[in-house]
Formats: sequence, structure tokens, C-alpha cells
Amino acid sequence: MADATFERSRLATVFGGSGFVGRHIVRALARKGWRVRVAVRRPDLAAFLRTAGAVGQVEAVQANLRFPASVAAALDGAEMAVNASGLRAESGAQSYQAVHVDGSREVARAARAAGVRTFVHISGIGADPNSPSPYIASKGLGEAATLEAFPGATVLRPSVVFGPEDDFFNRFGALSSVMLIIPLFGGGKTRLQPVYVGDVARATATALAGDARPGVIYELGGPQVMTLREAAELVLATVDRKRLLIGLPLGPSRLLASMTSFASRATLGLFPTLLTTSRDQVDLLAQDNVVSEKAEAEGRVLRALGINPQAPDAIIESYLVRFRRTGQYETQRSA
Repeated sequence: MADATFERSRLATVFGGSGFVGRHIVRALARKGWRVRVAVRRPDLAAFLRTAGAVGQVEAVQANLRFPASVAAALDGAEMAVNASGLRAESGAQSYQAVHVDGSREVARAARAAGVRTFVHISGIGADPNSPSPYIASKGLGEAATLEAFPGATVLRPSVVFGPEDDFFNRFGALSSVMLIIPLFGGGKTRLQPVYVGDVARATATALAGDARPGVIYELGGPQVMTLREAAELVLATVDRKRLLIGLPLGPSRLLASMTSFASRATLGLFPTLLTTSRDQVDLLAQDNVVSEKAEAEGRVLRALGINPQAPDAIIESYLVRFRRTGQYETQRSA
């Protein structure tokens, strides 16, 4: 039986709550004592989130952004809502247009119709409706659709997000354990500002509590700006491995990414996921992914939300240690 305390608590609905960023948002909201409804296509795959709170505090429900009735049902009675839904790659009916644009519009529209008081949309630095990249353009169009349907929404644009389940530092760690040469897409010169997933979750909770400016786009970055090469070097130092890093220009990078994506489709997913990269992931490296000077000047950053961002080197060792030759015992062996 659900705890009566949580039956009376404020209710927040999190779309995409089982994803990498979404699950941390769910945990952050649960820690604040709010009830959390996790809206996902497969509730059975989000059952693990029940342990993020007390009994009855976190509930997974079925919702598909392509079906308005399910979106409306997921928002019934909610005071707050978050759209953390997103795709890494298109697959069948799950297209960038359907999820990032039409889906975002539907969630924002339904949230406003349901009387939701505070609404947060998770996007990404670099989102641009005019980009030649379908992925990047869909992110920009999704922001515009959200603010049109729910003008008071707060949009959060994180840079590369890192944390225990990330697909960034973990990928370099995994590659270092199986390859002697690691290619750096885009030449390895793209500047990034990795932001800790826990800080993104706290920013979301802060915005939902009404402590962010409505209708404003915040850019979230960590305390360090680094190139892709420097990020790879940080991982190699952390896992104590020496590997040759080769910068691959954008053209060859896109070609290689297309080849690995095709190989994955042709083998029905049997091609190693670790070696699979999408063209859209490479396109993200065509320009720097850092907080803009304008956002800093206008106070649309993490510190403006009362959050002191955490640096990668203070956190990644805790989850990259498994990529050392002898795991957590490597330091002892080498001593």
C-alpha cells in the first residue's frame, strides 16, 4: 500500500524518465519528497525506478508521444512535468520529427491543458532549427514547438552529459580496453564542456520548484572546457592505459559513421554497439559544444540556479575503474 504521505505530495510527471538523464531527474525529484510518475513506452523496463523513492512514491505508466490520449493520461493530476524524451538514432516510427518535434509539442500542449504549473524541456547545447543535420535541427524545432505551446516552460540545454551510465567517457574507456588506436571524430579539436548528470537533475528540480525564469533557455556546462582529444586523454590517464589517438577529419568521420550504422542495420544489430556511431553523433562535433558568452552574461547557467557544477576528474574514476587492467586493484598492484 502506498505511503499516505506521498499520496498527498506534489506530483511530477517525467516523460523519458527511464533514460540516462531522465532516471537521475526522477531520483532528484524523489529526494525532494515529491511523487513521481515516470511516463515511458515500456513501463516494465522502468520498474527499477521504484527503488528511487519510498513505497508508492515512484510509479511507471505507459505513454507514447505519438498517441495524445496516453500523454494526457500521464499528466492527469500533475503539478509539474518534464520532457526528457529523446532519440540517439531513428528507428521505424520513432523518428526525430515524431519524438523531438511533434512529441515535444504534444507534451507541452497537454501539460498546459492539464494545468501543469511548471514545465521543463530537456534539449541540448547546439540545438538549431536551421542546422543541416536532421538531429540538431529537430532539437531546435522541438524547443520552438515547446515554447509556443507552453510559453512559460524552462528549457535546459546541457553540453555533453557524463555520469555512471554515460555514452561518452564510458565509450572511450571501453575502446581503450579493446583497441590500440582510437579515432577522434571531427579531428578531436571540438571543444566540449561536460556536465555531470546529477547537476542537470538538480537544475531540473530547481526549475520545477519555480526557481528558474519561465520561458528562458538555460545552457548547462561543467567547470572545465576541454577538446575531444583532452577528454580521451583524461580517460586514458584514469584507466592507466596508453593508446594512440588519431584525429579523423569530419569528412572521413561521417563516412566511417555511416559505414558502422549500415553494418549495424545489415547485421540486425549484431555489429558491435561499441564500434557503432551515427552520422548525427559526428555532426554534433562539427561545432563547439560549450556554454555561450551570452548565456553567461545573462545568468542562464547552472550557477544562476544555485548549483556549483562538478568536474569530470572528480567523478569519472568511480565508474571507469572497471576498464583498468585489474579493475579497482590496479593501483595496489602498481604500488
